[in-house]
Amino acid sequence: MTEHYDVIVIGSGAGGGTFVRHLAPSGKQILLLERGDWLPREPANWSTADVFVDGRYISPDTWHDGRGRSFQPQVHYFVGGATKLYGAALYRMRQEDFDQLNHHDGVSPAWPISYQDMEPYYSAAEKLYQVHGVRGEDPTEPPASRPYPYPALSHEPRIQQLSDDLAAKGYHPFHAPCGVLLNEENMPFSTCVRCADCDGFPCPLHAKSDAEVIALRPALEYPNVTLIRNARVVKLETDAAGTAVIRVLAEHEGETVAYRGDVVAVACGAVNSAKLLLASANDKHPHGLANGSDQVGRNFMYHDSQAVLALSKEPNPTVFQKTLGVNDFYFGGPDFDYPMGNIQMIGKSQAEMFRGEKPIETKLAPNWALRDVATHAVDFRLSTEDLPQPENRVTLGKDGSVTLAYTPSNPTAAKRLYHQLKSMLCGLGMHPEHLINRFAYMKTDIPIAGCAHQAGTVRFGADPATSVLDSDCRAHELDNTYVVDTSFFPSISAVNPALTTMANAIRVGDHILERIR
Repeated sequence: MTEHYDVIVIGSGAGGGTFVRHLAPSGKQILLLERGDWLPREPANWSTADVFVDGRYISPDTWHDGRGRSFQPQVHYFVGGATKLYGAALYRMRQEDFDQLNHHDGVSPAWPISYQDMEPYYSAAEKLYQVHGVRGEDPTEPPASRPYPYPALSHEPRIQQLSDDLAAKGYHPFHAPCGVLLNEENMPFSTCVRCADCDGFPCPLHAKSDAEVIALRPALEYPNVTLIRNARVVKLETDAAGTAVIRVLAEHEGETVAYRGDVVAVACGAVNSAKLLLASANDKHPHGLANGSDQVGRNFMYHDSQAVLALSKEPNPTVFQKTLGVNDFYFGGPDFDYPMGNIQMIGKSQAEMFRGEKPIETKLAPNWALRDVATHAVDFRLSTEDLPQPENRVTLGKDGSVTLAYTPSNPTAAKRLYHQLKSMLCGLGMHPEHLINRFAYMKTDIPIAGCAHQAGTVRFGADPATSVLDSDCRAHELDNTYVVDTSFFPSISAVNPALTTMANAIRVGDHILERIR
């Protein structure tokens, strides 16, 4: 007999995990299907060699690029999804990001909802995920109805000096919004200890505000919430009319198991959510489920990101570095009237990371040289908005394998942001000619392998001819099927997408609560 649930959720990351947490108190029967298992809590969580050199927690998928070359994407299938290894940078999109924005190389389209529609859910997500920050420092900051729920993380001395130097030059550095379980006023009782192994690492202390720790563990305390791990959903089956999903098929413990649900929410990640819908084609949906618009899989975005390190003239002994951001060039800069993007700190360089990120180039480098670079490194992440392009898309091979075709969409702005930072180094206590690429989380020459910020393949919109989902993230063609991960984004902005995904999951959760009552 097929088990029946009020709501079935597929995927447990920032979207799916938050969605389940929001629905849990309803008393409705909720099933969460996660293709991965618990991420092991083990000493290797904090091992740079295990995480960055050996890729211990990277899942063994094989995808193909648009030219047919195979590559291993840097994806993580665990309870909590990609948030288990994220840097916990929890930014709101800017108010203008919800409107159409003209870029040097194209257009970022408007969303079918406004920032004001999302604002209360941003506040709710910041409270749930215990975001630290301070209002009023960032000149691009959108209006907020509440202060940050937790105080900003303090800068360590070298980063405080960087902040002071930036301010002295007329820039507006701000304390980056960060989701960690840190109590700096009472460190003996703080879960977070401000270690060096946070950004890109799992946290064995459960001190990071990830979807497992913050959302799923509390949700599983409700008897009406069921989690099935190691269950890879392979197909959604509809009724005879093709208007609703009636069965979810998953591979679990060597068998294909069917589950029935009144509402189905897909949250597999932008590539795998598109893959699932395409793989669920039937007579009523011959080109893929909910794909009458031919938009499923299209408009893949993942940020044109550049991880770089500058060499400080003085040693940089910072341990927890990810506390500062700069948005002065988010909407433009000197001699460039188009958006460039966001600058933020990333986790501190460690010598072993270079071995993993650039194994060929560092093969003959002595350990002392790598240690010297790491000691003087000040590390930045530059994020430029990736513009949606229909040709940047997910398709499936005859065997069901993923092909991800991608061409960079906004390269001019990315180059300008890089040169903008480089031009500032001399006045910031850095060597002006030493801005070195750090290919964080990637061990391949194919850029799309580092798809941590993937989005956009099942976009929402008002017009069913040009979108897959309506403004409530329900499929236009299916009465009971929703998508609550980053797939729904029609544009990705230039800030990390996690908080927007969490906020939207709460927003859609409110809609579902009204529906299932």
